[in-house]
Amino acid sequence: MTLSKERIGALFFLALSILYGYFATDIKLYPGDELDPMTAQTLPFVLAGMGIAFSLGLLISGKETGRGMGVGHLNWKPVIGLMLLSLFYGFALDWLGFLISTTVFLIAGFRILGERRVKILLLVAVPFVFIFWFGLTQLLDIYLAPGRIFGG
Repeated sequence: MTLSKERIGALFFLALSILYGYFATDIKLYPGDELDPMTAQTLPFVLAGMGIAFSLGLLISGKETGRGMGVGHLNWKPVIGLMLLSLFYGFALDWLGFLISTTVFLIAGFRILGERRVKILLLVAVPFVFIFWFGLTQLLDIYLAPGRIFGG
C-alpha cells in the first residue's frame, strides 16, 4: 500500500480521533451521571468514534497512485498558517470575546485558504458568527464572556 495524499490525511485524522477519544475520558462527570444516557463525555466519544470510522474508511478506500507520495510534495504553507491562526484564536477568545475573535478567525482562515474577495469574506463570516452567537446565547442560554477588553 502506497501513501497518497488521501491516505496521509486519513492517518492524520485517525491519530487525531484516537487522541480525542482518549482525552475525552478526562472529562469530569457530576456524581450520579454515570447512569445517565447523555453525559458530558457522550458527544466527544461519538465524535471520536465517527472520526475513527471515517478515517478508516478513507484509509481503506484511498486511491492507489502507483508511486509513493513524499511528505515534501504537500502544500504545508496553509496548514502551518491555519495552525498558527488556531493558536492565535485560542488566546484572542479570552481577550476579544466570541464575536470579534471568531469573525477575525474565519476571515483570516478564508484568506489563508485563498479567498480574496472582501464582500464574500464579510457576507460569509459575519452572519455565520452572529447566527451561531444568537443560537448559543439566546436559544441555548449559554454564557459567552464578552472579552476582557470589554469588561468581561
